[in-house]
Amino acid sequence: MRTRTIRNASVALGVGALGAVYLWHTNPHQPGQLLLPCPFKWATGLLCPACGGTRMAYDLMHGDVLAAFHDNAVLLVLGVPAAGYLLARWLGAGLRGMRFRPRLTARGNAVVLGVAAVWMVTRNLVG
Repeated sequence: MRTRTIRNASVALGVGALGAVYLWHTNPHQPGQLLLPCPFKWATGLLCPACGGTRMAYDLMHGDVLAAFHDNAVLLVLGVPAAGYLLARWLGAGLRGMRFRPRLTARGNAVVLGVAAVWMVTRNLVG
């Protein structure tokens, strides 16, 4: 389990590093950049709960926390810490020879979907 965890973490780190290097040199705030568009926004014209995540990551890498907050406040305040927590738990369990399988209860699913729905409605109404 430990070697598999180290191998998977190394692959994820490598892919993430390649993506970060590409994003570092590609400004998503300017039109014409080669980046994946949001399929929800393309289909509906509305912002999804994750819209602005690429711009947020770009701004964070360049040290502009206020712009990152403006791009997607909920993803920055709730999503980044949650992803960090899950990553730390996964690595910790894997290095101890155990397997970490995150599970959301029905209440947890309702909270996540509720926050996402409220955030999507709010950001599309406010602008």
